[in-house]
Amino acid sequence: MFATMKQIFKSENKDLRKRIYFTLFCLFIFKLGTTIIVPGVDSKLLGSNLGFLELINAMGGGALEKFSIFALGVMPYITASIIIQLLQMDIVPYLTELSKQGQVGRNKINQITRVTGIILAFIQGYLFSFAFIQNGTSLQYMEFALILTAGTAFLLWIGDQITKKGVGNGTSLIIMAGIIATMPSMFVDAYNGFVTGGDLQQTLFGITKFILFVVMYLAIVIAVVFEQSAERRIPIQYANQSGAGIGGNKSYIPFKLNSASVIPVIFASAIISVPGLIAQLIKNESMTLFVQKWLSFQTGTGFVLYIVLIIAFTYFYTYLQLKPKELAENLQKNGGYIPGVHPGDDTVKYISKTLNRITLVGAICLAVIAGLPIVFGMFSNLPTSVTIGGTGLLIVVGVALETYRQVESKLISRNYTSSRGRRRRR
Repeated sequence: MFATMKQIFKSENKDLRKRIYFTLFCLFIFKLGTTIIVPGVDSKLLGSNLGFLELINAMGGGALEKFSIFALGVMPYITASIIIQLLQMDIVPYLTELSKQGQVGRNKINQITRVTGIILAFIQGYLFSFAFIQNGTSLQYMEFALILTAGTAFLLWIGDQITKKGVGNGTSLIIMAGIIATMPSMFVDAYNGFVTGGDLQQTLFGITKFILFVVMYLAIVIAVVFEQSAERRIPIQYANQSGAGIGGNKSYIPFKLNSASVIPVIFASAIISVPGLIAQLIKNESMTLFVQKWLSFQTGTGFVLYIVLIIAFTYFYTYLQLKPKELAENLQKNGGYIPGVHPGDDTVKYISKTLNRITLVGAICLAVIAGLPIVFGMFSNLPTSVTIGGTGLLIVVGVALETYRQVESKLISRNYTSSRGRRRRR
């Protein structure tokens, strides 16, 4: 990692540095926008208890809590992406055909996803305006919804600019920047919660607890890095390659321990949050009490349901992306096979068995990491802003690793190109 940082600041990598600076500038604009409250909204009228919307607030850098112009963030686009992916599973024939048309089809699907995301942003903006702002008129709610939709559209444009002119995936980096922006205040709240004052002995004891908290947090970060990087490699042999090719580049199918990333957590949170959102919108007291008693994350039934949904959606989304039958068929068409496994049904069974095992481990790891903040909150007297683990940490680690790989890949490509140029001049 340090070697990569040194290479970035070399004179021949000036263009890459410009890309990094451009990315940081765009993320600064995003953070600046999260502090601008929607015009016409009195901050005193905003509700402070987000409840099930805390995940969206965290991904937006606290923008939803402030009801800023970027309150919705890029979550409507993420939701639209998930919906369009699901509809491609032979549910909407048109989308299924587009998914098989290569780059042209992907471009059309991307356009459809963006339009769907803007529509969802307007709907969510109207609902959030209705839920957050008390005693407003329909025209005011419409105006707030349009401003929030414009904020989401602007963020999507910034994300595209980062992807084209910066480094990494722009949309993912915006989410990561929002989460990272809340971390300094979280550690300050944790310190204030542990070090409550008093005599010298109490102060030293509080500082010790805070240090242990930081060490535990770093340990969880390392565990998440391992969970995000771990993969099971299935060796592949091709009929046109001789067995004497040992020592060359070996082919394999990589199955990540967590192929579904944070999508199952978003699915599970969305499903559990629907009854609470409906209760908040219709202002039904009995339904609100039912949600608080049975579906809240702090209750036993709500927590168990949350964990079960995460595990179930991990399997669902993994098999949505990695289809054993299609993998086996593509492998056979290309003249490949798994050593010791017969092509056809045996290959499908082998891939399914392997996928089931690693997905179970990955789903449990994902459920543990997602459930840690809830368990920590149950046994801790610290503010709700102080958490350990959670979806935010998964996103930050995943995006950081992917961005680092892209930067490293660009450096390797540049070094290879420059070395070839020197050889030719010789």
